[in-house]
Amino acid sequence: MFELIISAAAAAAPSLGGPADIWASIVKDFSNIGTASAFTAFLQVLMIDIVLAGDNAIVVGALAAGLPADQRKKVIAIGVIAALVLRVIFALMVTWLLGIVGLVFAGGVLLLWVAWKMYRDLGADHATDSPGSPEIAGDEDSGIKPAKSFAAAAWAVAIADVSMSLDNVLAVAGAAKDHPGIMIVGLIFAVALMGIAANIIAKYIERYKWIAWVGMAVIIYVAGKMIYDGWVDPQLGVGRYVYALVGM
Repeated sequence: MFELIISAAAAAAPSLGGPADIWASIVKDFSNIGTASAFTAFLQVLMIDIVLAGDNAIVVGALAAGLPADQRKKVIAIGVIAALVLRVIFALMVTWLLGIVGLVFAGGVLLLWVAWKMYRDLGADHATDSPGSPEIAGDEDSGIKPAKSFAAAAWAVAIADVSMSLDNVLAVAGAAKDHPGIMIVGLIFAVALMGIAANIIAKYIERYKWIAWVGMAVIIYVAGKMIYDGWVDPQLGVGRYVYALVGM
């Protein structure tokens, strides 16, 4: 069993390389963007980034909704900045993350939970559960109870940001694992959308619900793919460890 773990660690996902290698990967993938595989991966990555950036903004706004205006704005600013920084950190660590035994499988399970939460929010009316933050569109329908103090809101936002940022990066990596150039661009999009357009995205998702439904479908597909790959992968999948334990 321990020998399996050691060999898996040695086979961790390869580095994306230096700037020249990264640029070469981007050029290669986008020069072949007309192929079904690359185009589908790019659309999946784009939809994941859009939906999860909007969802992140809505969660932050809902948690801060019960605070006075000055504190609310500070918590929202903290939430957006923290999400931005965390996405950068996780993006820089993505090849290492993909090399952790079982993390792809666990990431797929987490994405299923994200999809379930989105389905629950889209299929129910939570309009009376939260006053919402004027700064964020759609957070009054999130069903999330606002925090009762600045410290509680900041802490809840920080925890939510870690989870959602990791989900975002793993989902992008899972959708474009075979296309490193598209994965890199998708991670850049994830950071950019959270930093400059999350509230705008939240407003459009609130207005056009079909965007969230399509995004949820993409997330479910990627989650299923990650769970399957995370189980059967000969080096980093959890399946062979389970079989090894059962056979002991």
